Order: sequence, then structure tokens, then C-alpha cells
Amino acid sequence: MEFLLEVEGLKKSFGGVAALREGRFQLRAGTVHALCGGNGAGKSTFLKILMGIYKRDAGTIRRRGKDVEFGGPADALASGIAIIEQELSPVPHMTVAENIYLGREPSARFGGIDFRAMNRSAQKLLNDLEFDIRATQYMMNLSVAQMQLVEIAKALSHDAEVIFMDEPTSAIGEREAQHLFAAIRRLQAQGRGIVYVSHRLSEIFQIADSYTVFRDGAYVGSGTLADIDRPGLIRMIVGRELSEEYIKTNAPTLETGLEVAGLSCPNRIEDISFSVRKGEIFGIYGLMGAGRTEIFNCLFGLDKPSAGSVSVDGVKIAVSKPSDAMAHGLALVTEDRKLTGLNPSASVRANICMASLPEMSPAFAMDRAREAQASQQMQERFQIKAARDTMPVSGLSGGNQQKVVLGKWFLRNPKVLLLDEPTRGVDVGAKREIYRIICDFAAAGGTVVMISSEIDEVLGMSDRIMVMRAGRSAGIYSREETDAQSLVHLST
Repeated sequence: MEFLLEVEGLKKSFGGVAALREGRFQLRAGTVHALCGGNGAGKSTFLKILMGIYKRDAGTIRRRGKDVEFGGPADALASGIAIIEQELSPVPHMTVAENIYLGREPSARFGGIDFRAMNRSAQKLLNDLEFDIRATQYMMNLSVAQMQLVEIAKALSHDAEVIFMDEPTSAIGEREAQHLFAAIRRLQAQGRGIVYVSHRLSEIFQIADSYTVFRDGAYVGSGTLADIDRPGLIRMIVGRELSEEYIKTNAPTLETGLEVAGLSCPNRIEDISFSVRKGEIFGIYGLMGAGRTEIFNCLFGLDKPSAGSVSVDGVKIAVSKPSDAMAHGLALVTEDRKLTGLNPSASVRANICMASLPEMSPAFAMDRAREAQASQQMQERFQIKAARDTMPVSGLSGGNQQKVVLGKWFLRNPKVLLLDEPTRGVDVGAKREIYRIICDFAAAGGTVVMISSEIDEVLGMSDRIMVMRAGRSAGIYSREETDAQSLVHLST
């Protein structure tokens, strides 16, 4: 049987270090094939070779039985292969329609761009996908989640036969993910092949037919998902048994660590009240646009609330800017580490010490010895795997980058940890390490508030959960009195 895409013996090294030792893959028409593996398994390198971004060192790529060589993404697109990338690359000062059709704008009768036709075509595409976005909106006015939806629409606009989806739901909520899955099923019914890359195993079992696993840059195995269970797939991905996915070692105390009363911000959130005890992990769940991140923005001084009060350790605090929040012991791990959590071009060391610059430079000059010691301390504490801490943080895997973000805040010894999608884009092994870090912090008396779009995660890690709907709280429930179905029902 002819495959839409067949790959054998793919290899790629950088500076003598093998990023991909043995890439092997087969994609049939009308299937959704999950490409699985931990951070550093070689998946991204594999996809970049197939898109013509990297030149392979060895191996064969066949498109419908014919050997192909792509000199760049344009060649891959011409061959009917498109990609939805995990890292967003919008043009902020252009509209949604202009981003979708960038470089492929329809021409007007007497030259120039036919904006009316372009807007109409883009809006039809967005409507067909059931994405609640206007084609004429500017990208800079969209949320990260909405930008992700535009990237999805852009890839699908190419009418490709093979579509790579690299963590397509990493920045979107449950409702938008279901719209995406419906679009994937329509594409599947048309005979297209989807290569689906995700660390969310629940999604893989929901949407994919078959799987291939890479580990340490090499092919491990493949098969149909009907013939493997979740623990079996995890064993293939990490190469060992994981005794439990969610770690719970914390126990809430009777002392209140954080109290929020009547917090409101016009057109974002209204009358939000909750209290979190020391030692507690308090989860916040809701669909995209429900107001989850907006709560954190108000607490951390990124947005100015119109009403409400905030107390830490029983003392009311006034926060008008992030430095005020930090001074009162708050730390914020944002939802997009590349955009707002890290300086990708700076070193691991510089990123770890970024939130502690006043302490690192008491005499108006950086104390390099102190900086190096602090960096080493956080690397050891969180087992950050880096060849050296002077290397750019962009060179680390997603899981290690997230641990750098956590190290940056733990260096300040925070009282309250605000976590917005703390395990987004990291593999199951790194997730487990991050869960341990969170639980250890809470077990030591810290206060944790965690936003998560993953129902399994918010149920597995939280002691209590607040459900957000349309900018308001739809209720607060203990983990014992709610389940996945209830959360979805309450959030819609």
C-alpha cells in the first residue's frame, strides 16, 4: 500500500552531537498518526527536516512512493505538506486575514491586494473551524490562545494533503480543542494524513489512530493505539515505569496564605473571591476567555483592578506593578515561557537570576560570583540539564526551560506561587518532576494557585478547584466532590 509519507534512516547532527540518530515513520491516507516522545527525543528535528528547514545528514524521505528533497518550507508546501508550529510567529501589526494569507494575498482587478476577498475567505475558514475570531482583528489584540487558533487556520488554508500539528492545543482551551478535533476528523474523512505531536496523552488517545515513539533521537516503535494502553505508551516514551503520574505530598494547613475578595477588572473578571491555605494547591479551571489568566494579571500588577482586595498571610497588600507583587512574596509563572517567562537569547544563568537583579548587584554592579553560585544552586535543586549555565536558555528542552522559569522565582523564596499552565509543552517525565517541585513547595508551607487547561492535571494536583465561566466564578469544589464531567459542565 502506498504511503502519503514514508521516512527511513533519517539522521541529523549539530556540531558532532546527534540530534536524530534513526528517524523512521510511515503515514497512511485518512489517518491521524501521533508522533510521541519526551523533550529531546528528536521530534522537532525530525519535523524540521521533513519541512526542509534542516538538511538531513542521511536517510530517505518518500512522498507517495517517490524520493523527495526539500530545499525549504516552500518546497514542502508545494509537495502538499504543511505544519502548525508550536512556537507562534505572528506579525502583530497585521490583521488575522493578512497573517493567514501572508505572501499569498489575492490580487485586485487593477493590481494590489483584494482585501475584501481576502477577509471574506479568511472569515469563512475561521467560521468553518468554529473559531470565534474576526478576520479583521489585529494580531496584537489577540490572546496567545487566539493566536494559536490563527496559526491552525493558516496551516489548514494551504489545503495540504499532509499536515504536521506540533502541540496544536498547547495554548487553547478544551472547547477550542474540540473544535480543532472536529476539523481534524473532517480532514481525515477527506483522505488527508495528520501527524499529531502532543505531550497530552489523553488527546492522543482521543484523536489518533496510530503512533510512533522516538526516544533519545531514535525510533523506538510504532503501532495502533487500540493495541496499547496509557501506561504502556508512557513506558515507551520515558523508557521506564512511572509509578504514578500525579504526585500529592502536600497537606493544607489551617492558616490562610492568600485571600482575594471581590476582585473585578472591567470586561475581564467580575467579583472574584477565594482564599487559599498555606500548604494547599488551589486549581483554577475554565475555557479560553473565561478570565483565568486575567485573575493572575490583576494579582501581579499587570492589570489594574477596579475593585477588590488582596491579602497575603492575613495582611492586605497594595499592588500596582509587578515589583510590588514580588515585594509581597508573589511569584508568577506565565502561560508562555518563551514570550513572557524567559529571555531566550540570554544564558541559563542570566535567566535564573533575572528576577533577583537588585540582590545580585548591591553595589550597582553584578556580583558575578554570587550570580554563578545562585545559578548552580537552582540547577542542582531542580535538576536542570544544561551543558553549561552560560549557554543560551533557548538551547534547552521545554521541560528544562520551564524548570529555569521556576528556578528564577524560587531564588526569591516566594510565599505564593501563581502558576499559569505550568506543564504546557513538556513531556510526561518532566511533568512529573514539575509536579514534585510544586508539591514540595506546598508541603513546606507555601501557597499555590495553579491554572490548567488539562482536566486530568487540575483534578490530579488540586486540593480545591475554582471553575471560571465568562469572567465569573462558577463555584469552588474539593477534588473529592467533582470530576471531569462536572468541570466541563460548570465551565460551559
